[in-house]
Amino acid sequence: MPVGAYAVASDTGRRRRRNEDNYVVAPPLFAVADGMGGAQAGEVASKLAASALEAGDADGLSGLERVDELIQEANRRIYDRSTSDPAASGMGTTMTVALVEGMTVALGHVGDSRAYLVRGDSMEQLTEDHSLVNELLKSGKLSAEEAQIHPQRSVITRAVGTDPDVDVDAFTIEAEDGDVFLICSDGLTDMVEDEDILDVLDRNRADLEKAVKSLVQTANKEGGEDNITAVAFRIDAEAEAEAAVNVEDTLSMPALTDEPAEPDERTREYTEVETSAAPTPRPVAKIDGQRVGIVLAGLILFLVATALLVWGLAR
Repeated sequence: MPVGAYAVASDTGRRRRRNEDNYVVAPPLFAVADGMGGAQAGEVASKLAASALEAGDADGLSGLERVDELIQEANRRIYDRSTSDPAASGMGTTMTVALVEGMTVALGHVGDSRAYLVRGDSMEQLTEDHSLVNELLKSGKLSAEEAQIHPQRSVITRAVGTDPDVDVDAFTIEAEDGDVFLICSDGLTDMVEDEDILDVLDRNRADLEKAVKSLVQTANKEGGEDNITAVAFRIDAEAEAEAAVNVEDTLSMPALTDEPAEPDERTREYTEVETSAAPTPRPVAKIDGQRVGIVLAGLILFLVATALLVWGLAR
């Protein structure tokens, strides 16, 4: 898993009595849920959403399918509770979920919480707000400046748990080494401008815990009108490469047993080839040094005698 570091900070803010935000930080899964509803229903809805993610009932599916199914399961749990409990009637929650699979990040999104990507020296908002103000903004009925101060900017047009089914925005991002992903509730983005969020993250890339705490502090300093939650994680390509190497090494290690391991077909073939190619060792005779001297002396005498014989015949 290429998640090099991650951190989370959540705060009630300066205006609310309870924190109705919930989050999941369970690498490779990260999420933020911002609950809504009367009494304590918002808190109940976001908790149900978080528990649906933590249950992990969508194992075995691909990234996008898993993210969608997890949010659908959260929708079923919240809707069932809201229709069976009068005190929870009409409750719902936003959900923004990120699932890291290798160097691909699958995202699922409903509501006006947000996901951002910081790459290099720039930041991109990955999700689109499902809110009344954003609809007015897209239609040209509001300017960006008017949208920031609109009295109904917290009204959302899509939520988890308010209907039997929910339409999930699901997509993937191909990550790069050093990318920082931020998932946050609107308690942060309503109080802090995007350029200021980028500045905090950029200055604290090496310390994400400091980064998310600083974001919460900045939102409170600007008014803290809502609950504030920020989850950040950084992509580390080296961690992914090392994990792949470790898995490969683990798969290639022989089993720890008292019996000799039976080689698999690849090992057996390799061993046979190596054995057949190796030359058969030849025996090397050991020669005694004294015997060598006697042989040499005899040879010299033979040569001298032969020379004298030839000389005598010539005479």
